[in-house]
Parts: sequence; C-alpha cells; structure tokens
Amino acid sequence: MNFAEILAKEFTLRPAQVQAVIDLLDAGNTIPFIARYRKEATGSLDDQVLREIAERLEYLRNLEKRRAEIEKALTDQEVLTEELSARLAAAVTLSELEDLYRPFRPKRRTRATVARERGLEPLALWLMLQHPKGDPEEEARKRIDPEKEVPDAETALAGAQDIIAETVSDDADLRKSLRALLSREGILRTRAAKEEDSVYSMYYDFSEPVRSMAAHRILAVNRGEREEFLKVTLEVPLDKAASAVRGAYVRGDSPSSRQVEKACDDALERLILPSLEREIRNELTDRANVSAIRVFSQNLHQLLMQPPIKGKVTLGVDPGFRTGCKLAVVDENGRVLDTGVGFFTLPGNENGKAAAARLIKGFVARYGITAIAIGNGTASRESEQFIASLLPELPGVAYMIVSEAGASVYSASKLAAAEFPDFDVTQRSAVSIARRMQDPLAELVKIDPKAIGVGQYQHDLKQAELTDALNGVVEQCVNQVGVEVSTASAELLSHVAGIGPALAKNIVAYREENGIPSRAALKKVPKLGPRAYEQCAGFLRVADSKNPLDATAVHPESYDAAKALLERLGIDLKEVRRGVPDIARRAAACGLEKLAAEIGVGLPTLKDMLDELAKPGRDPRDELPRPVLRTDVLDLKDLTPGMELTGTVRNVIDFGAFVDIGVHQDGLVHISRMADRFIRHPSEVVRVGDVVKVWVVEVDEKKKRIALTMVKGRGATPR
Repeated sequence: MNFAEILAKEFTLRPAQVQAVIDLLDAGNTIPFIARYRKEATGSLDDQVLREIAERLEYLRNLEKRRAEIEKALTDQEVLTEELSARLAAAVTLSELEDLYRPFRPKRRTRATVARERGLEPLALWLMLQHPKGDPEEEARKRIDPEKEVPDAETALAGAQDIIAETVSDDADLRKSLRALLSREGILRTRAAKEEDSVYSMYYDFSEPVRSMAAHRILAVNRGEREEFLKVTLEVPLDKAASAVRGAYVRGDSPSSRQVEKACDDALERLILPSLEREIRNELTDRANVSAIRVFSQNLHQLLMQPPIKGKVTLGVDPGFRTGCKLAVVDENGRVLDTGVGFFTLPGNENGKAAAARLIKGFVARYGITAIAIGNGTASRESEQFIASLLPELPGVAYMIVSEAGASVYSASKLAAAEFPDFDVTQRSAVSIARRMQDPLAELVKIDPKAIGVGQYQHDLKQAELTDALNGVVEQCVNQVGVEVSTASAELLSHVAGIGPALAKNIVAYREENGIPSRAALKKVPKLGPRAYEQCAGFLRVADSKNPLDATAVHPESYDAAKALLERLGIDLKEVRRGVPDIARRAAACGLEKLAAEIGVGLPTLKDMLDELAKPGRDPRDELPRPVLRTDVLDLKDLTPGMELTGTVRNVIDFGAFVDIGVHQDGLVHISRMADRFIRHPSEVVRVGDVVKVWVVEVDEKKKRIALTMVKGRGATPR
C-alpha cells in the first residue's frame, strides 16, 4: 500500500509533499517543528493538516497490519484463495476487512454450529441449489438420526435453515449493501423509558434519519439511553432490506427456494439487522465523537489564544461563603504582592462587608491595582455584585469573570508547592485566577484540558482520542506563541516541542542553579540531547541573551543564514533587539527569491525570518480583540427584550454559542440567530473569546435562561 499516494489523493496534495511529511514524522520530528521549520519540504502545511495526515496515516497502517493478520489466519486455515486475497487487498476500511474475514473467523457455538455437528450441512448445500423439482421433505428424511438429535425431517430442515442463515449473514457484499441502505434510509427513533420529566423530554417522542442526525443529538440520545430515560431503536426499510437479501440468494419459486427464502428472512431479522444496528449506532457515535472533539479543540484553541491583559497589577478573588473570599494581589509579571480574606458574600454581614471594602481599597491604593479577576464558581455572583459596588470609589479599576470553579481549584493545586509553601488551596487559587487573566495560556496549561469546560458531552467522548486532540491543541498554542525559558513554569515548558514533563523539570532545576543565559546553554541541561534541542530551540526565547536572535523564533540552525541576510541588507545584528520594521521592504528591493538563494534557505524560511527580525518575539495573541473588562453588573431582572449588549463568547456548541453579557448567567445565541444567512455551524461566525454585540430576545427568570440574537430584530423561534 502506497500511503503517500493514498493520502495525497485524500488531502488533494502532491505525493512527494505527503511523503516528505511521512518521512519527517517517522524520523521522530514533532508536528510543531515540522510546521514551523520544515515548510520547504511540506509545502508550508500547517499544524492542523499535519495532525490530520498523521492520524490518517496511523489508521492506514493499522489497516495494513490487520490485513496482514487476516491473511496469515486464512493461510493457516488453508482457505486463502487468489480471489479472496485480491478482495482483501482492495478493502479500504476495517469494516470491509472484517466482513471478508467474518465467514472464517472462529465463532462461538451457534445454532448453525450445532446443525453442522449434527451432519446437516449437506442438506443445507442441497437446498441452496434450489432444484426446481427437488423435494426438501424427502431430502431431509435422509438426514434423520436420533443419535445426533435429528428425530424428524422438520428438525433437519430447521437445522439446514440455520446453516443457510449464517452463510447469508456472513456474506460480505450483502452486508456492505445493507449497511449502506441503513445508513441512507434508516431512522433513529427514541421513546420515553420513564414517565418522569427530565432533560431528555424533547427525545420522549423523537425520530430523525441517521444520515442527517447532528452530533449533539446523537450524544444526548446515547446518554439518555445509558441513564435509562430513553429507549432507542433503529427503524429500517424492512421491505427493501428483505428484497435485497432474497434477491441475492433466492432463485425461482420451488419448494427448496421457499426454504432458502425462510432462511434469508431469519438471517435478516435474527443475525444481520441486530449486528448492523450495533454497527450503525457505533458509526453514529464515532461520527459524533469526531465532531464534538473538533468543536472542543476549536474552543480550547481560541480560549488559550485569548490576548493576555498585560501591564496591570491584578487582584484575584476566589469566591466563597463560609470561609470568605480569598484575595491575592499580583504584579504585572504575576509575582504575589499581598494576600487577604474578605467576608462579603453572606447576607446581613455588614461588618464583614465594611472590613472587606477597606481591605480591597487599601490594596488598590497601596499597589496600584487596575484589574480584578473573579473566579466563576460558588458565590461568584455575590462577589461580582460586591466588587461592582466598590468600583465607583475605585477610578480606573475594572473586573472580569474568569475560569471555571473546578478548573481554578485544579489549577491552584498544580501550582508548585515550593512557590507558595504557606498558602492553602484557595489562596493559591486566588493567585491562579489573577494570573489566568494576565496570561491565559501560561496559566491554563497547568490544567487538564478536559477540566477547562469548553465543548459538550466531554465525559461521553472517547477519552483517549479527546486527550490526544486537546494535548495537541495545547502543544500547538504554546509553540505558536513561544516560551520565555528564563521565567516559564515546568508545566508550560512541558508542552514545548521535544521537551515533555521530565525534561521540563530538568530545565527548571538547571535554570534555578545555573541560569540559562542563551539558547546554546540549553545543551547543558541533563538529558536534553541534540534531537530534543533541535525540536525545542526555536520555540524557546532567551530575552536577555547576548545574541539577539535568541529572543526570536529564528531557529539556531538558521543563525548563519540570518546573519548573512542582515549583512546583505546592511543591518547590524544589534538592531534586531528592538526590531527592524522596514526589513521586509529592504529585502523586497533585493528580490526575495534571489535573496533566499544567496543566504541558502527556502523562500518560506526567508519570509518567516523577515517577520521575526521586523518584530522579534512577537506574540500572535496581541493581534486579537481585547477581552471585555466591566465596571458594572446587571441582573436578570434588568434585561428586557430588544436590549443591546456587548458580550464575550464563552462556549461554542453545535446548535449555538453561549455569551457572557455580564449577568453571571450566560445567554444562548441559537444558530438560527447568529447571522442573516444560512450557516452550517456556529464556528463559521464566532469563536471562543470573541467580543460580540447581541440583543436580548427572551428572559426566563425561573429557569435562568437568556435567549439572545446577533441579528437585530431576529427573534423568531429557532429552527
């Protein structure tokens, strides 16, 4: 199997281009490294395409491995014919391979197995010849043998039909045809399994074609069935299915043909349909799994890539009731300046609120706080209201709701104990909340991506696939932004290409003892060999290095080329530290292709180099819209239909997006209210972190639901 040609056709790429990707992957290169520093070989394929190629390559290799296993098994059974070998070679999916192997796979004891043991296979073969004048009853009487538990002709015919039914069920071509029929015309129907109301009530009398069923509905039905609120069936076009089976095996209208027809109907009802229903349900779940993981990954990417709020001394608030709200003040670089506790969330505690107000005002005056980050958890609503009530007395200060409750605590628990040996988990959480606002990426990498809370039905998805996908997103984001090696946490470093958790700890330990004055010094870190250095060096920044190139994304392997470029353009290396804004213009004047050839690099590498030298260590997040900082707070009762608001997209799902409009309860913009044109998925219009203008459609205070629209005047019932 030529993997490069297959993948090139599937991804509409050149075979040589795909082969280069395969070779680079097989050589142990990481995807971020290939995407950034091997563009000439891959044709500048980005991280996402490279990951999809890698995943598809793994599937094809597993397919080839399974093909070889089946061929060996058939050879050992001495049943591998040239025709069967050719069909195995032509199979392009695992299901096709398994269908071909099905008749020869060792089976558990079945009705057909018992019938064969009783010597009824010759009768089954005779029936399948369907002699126009043959008498099945007469032929069956020849097989009567009380010692083999075949006391009469009726028993013999029943056993023969069992053998025929299993033969029909094992027909690979027939199964493929019926699978296509069910996928094309099957209807998934759900009914209530309990009389009580539940979140699954909309599925108590529901049906939809399997071919068009949305991912979130598939997952909802699966969960409802698992929790025993729903009964789920797959309705099939039975007449068409029966005709297909009979058409494949029944010939004429003889007595033998009628016996075969009965066996075909039995095969369809007892063996084929239950098996295919399981397969179709599994395929639906797999399809939903892929779709949900894709949405989850997109949301996580946008969340991690939210612009940091730089240059602000920040107060982190971890809300609580009985034990109070833990407070932490951190400077612009995330260093802890002060901590405290405020009791301002319990009703009637006026003395506690007054003391908390004095404490917070004192922090603001003493440290110059201009931003407050409030954790989105227990008592966050009360905390938000209290903080908002203080803002009129705190000019220049604004707040933002950040994180998820579970994620905040989890993040806090991951903070190095050595950094805050005397802090309890809530104090560390307050620090985490503040840092989360200052630099979302650096703080969120400390959290299991699955705990961040973007996406849907995360616990119903294939956990290994979800973990791999989300870890890939984190890796992509970290390497896209780059990491300052002199200050980065071990958690952040562990996501840099080629490093990992163990090597990240070695880097931090070496840094604390010796410092890391340059990229070259990384080679002295224990266990960081040449291969790891090649993969990680370009993504690590050393801002204070004597070599200005160490603070850029220019890879050390291209330093000589970069210096030759600067010399050719008459630019001193020292100028790189503050950036050379007009370097692209100077290079264009020389001719980019000619210049690339002169310094010995490809055109993509030259363009990347020019971008970096123009603005060293640029952060791609700086080009995105800034997060919304609020100075007031609204309540559900303050909202009225038609009210215009500005909000931040918190989550994007298959049927819409949840938007934070500053009332603690996120509002839902249904997909039908997101644009004045048809869209297939909300991700075509919005992303997590986007700042959007919305209008209130409806407010249900009892259920705490807010319906919003992004199209003014669009308030119709969602489609």
